[in-house]
Amino acid sequence: MTSFEEAKTEETVTCLHLTFYHPGQAEKMMFRCLDFCKREQVRADDTAKFGRDSSVCHYNLMDTRVSRIQFSLQFYRKLHTSEYGFEIKNLSKKTKLTVNQTELGHLNKIDLPWKCIICFGDYQILAEVQEGESVDYFETHLHLAQAPILQERCLPCLPSLQRIPENGISPSIFLSQGKSPTEIDENEL
Repeated sequence: MTSFEEAKTEETVTCLHLTFYHPGQAEKMMFRCLDFCKREQVRADDTAKFGRDSSVCHYNLMDTRVSRIQFSLQFYRKLHTSEYGFEIKNLSKKTKLTVNQTELGHLNKIDLPWKCIICFGDYQILAEVQEGESVDYFETHLHLAQAPILQERCLPCLPSLQRIPENGISPSIFLSQGKSPTEIDENEL
């Protein structure tokens, strides 16, 4: 047998692609401490933290409006499966975090969808999970968007951006009153 035949089988690595956008990124350069050039390995048992405190956060956002620790991402294995995923937790006491249309308050956490938009303040982050098999580590690959992610992807971050029907009445009005819309015959009007 050759050394090629005896070599260990390479396993694929889960990679979390994160694309960052802020409308003032050109002037304020809040992403200057992020490395957009290469993939980075993160140990599976480490928590990836994002915020402005460089002594705690590996991913630093240089903006005084960002919390010391804004949010964290934890890699985990799903129960009774061989699948892996990420959990996102809002660590900011002042700023709510939105994942697609789910709003997270302080210390709230949810599973990160395989493709989603994370928003807080004016920040927009497109997160895309590329599945892998490695149990020891995962990788992050950071990207910088030149245009707003919400407009590009047409995935609203805020529930207030829902379409309103032609009659001008939003279905959420009925839901907030505990009533559901009813159909009325034209002749009954």
